[in-house]
Amino acid sequence: MAAGLLAFLIALLASLTLTVPVRAFALRVGMVDRPGPRKVHLQPIPLLGGLAIYGGVALSVLFLVQGAARDQVWGILGGATLIATVGILDDRGLLHHQIKLFVGMPLAAVILLLSGIRAQIFSTVVGGWTGDVLDAALTIVWVVGITASFSILDHMDGLCAGVAAMAAAFFALLAYLNGQVLVTVLAAAVLGAACGFLRWNFKPAKIFMGDGGAMFLGFLMATLALKLRFAQPNLVSAWLVPILILGATIFDTTLVTISRSRRGLLPFATPGKDHAAHRLANMGLGQRGAVLTMYMIGAISGALALLVSTLPISFAIVAVVFAITAALAGVAYLERAPYERQVRKPATATD
Repeated sequence: MAAGLLAFLIALLASLTLTVPVRAFALRVGMVDRPGPRKVHLQPIPLLGGLAIYGGVALSVLFLVQGAARDQVWGILGGATLIATVGILDDRGLLHHQIKLFVGMPLAAVILLLSGIRAQIFSTVVGGWTGDVLDAALTIVWVVGITASFSILDHMDGLCAGVAAMAAAFFALLAYLNGQVLVTVLAAAVLGAACGFLRWNFKPAKIFMGDGGAMFLGFLMATLALKLRFAQPNLVSAWLVPILILGATIFDTTLVTISRSRRGLLPFATPGKDHAAHRLANMGLGQRGAVLTMYMIGAISGALALLVSTLPISFAIVAVVFAITAALAGVAYLERAPYERQVRKPATATD
């Protein structure tokens, strides 16, 4: 507990402090997010806030983690650094979005695999070489999917950082209860860095984290999910608990994917104001109310994950079926909520 608390405090203070010079630097080099048709802000806002979050997590983890675990930390930070760099280059307009999705994110996942971090689902069920290959493929799909989901979640003041902080809190709690010191420290560091940044990012935001920060948080969320283990393991808890902890962002991504696919749009390549938070805001909650509602969804989903981790398999499956049913009902309800519709761009010679 002491290590987790110290990790939280170091990351909190570092992120809170670093955001000020990072904001000044972003303004000086012209890294700002300008208002536009698919934006909710009306004035240019500095980007690069992800650098402060990155600094908070890295300082905290490198200061506290020693011994053999430090080698794995270097692997995690290596993948995280790659993903943050790709995100910053995308923020600068130097990369096509397909590069980060089909090159940057998979490469970061491969770095995790080389560090010994992977899913352990098929190796438990199938075993042997086949199970290892399937788990490696699942690891890449998981890392890319969760990283991308956080990338598209960063569209409203305080949303991405707050949802990540909520998930990190549950990862830290479950890791502590199951005696995982490294995961506890890493999750607590993410929680602290996200909370420190929220001081400057909650509405009205003075700085945005940008894709570099959102992808960095998403990558670490995926990593925490892969690292989380239980003292009395079972296949249901091993896979479903991380999904539930990340329920808020998975819910939003599911809604966007279904909604855009039904309209003939590419889910991750057609940005717009049709996310869960946009729809909630349009229903009368406003931006703050919508963001707080997403926090609440994350809290409820995380609490359910905590419950599932303690239940026998049969009861856990019932709880998960209930959660899936509730989530799909929520998707169906929000699908009918008002939002600003995107239009498909006509094909061009460069498409």
